[in-house]
Amino acid sequence: MSPGVVDFLFRQLVTGEPPEDTQWRSEGTVLAEQMPGAELARRLADTDLDSLTPIELFEYVRASQRLVAWAEQLKERAVAQYCSEQPARTPGSA
Repeated sequence: MSPGVVDFLFRQLVTGEPPEDTQWRSEGTVLAEQMPGAELARRLADTDLDSLTPIELFEYVRASQRLVAWAEQLKERAVAQYCSEQPARTPGSA
């Protein structure tokens, strides 16, 4: 863990607060509730993993798993669409 995370966790412990940053919940959609798609991919890519608390890192992993499952569904739909098409014309058959 980065020194900033250790410092944050220590301050939370001293003040009796939970070991997570709860203020970011009021700043927009939390990562755990972000719908899979381009915005989730952007947020995951822009995240500094060293700055995450253990709980936030767990949520990051769960969000990345949701994104992978979403992308897999896109791929499966595309393959199904490709397989359902009429056989492609060969060059010169038209």
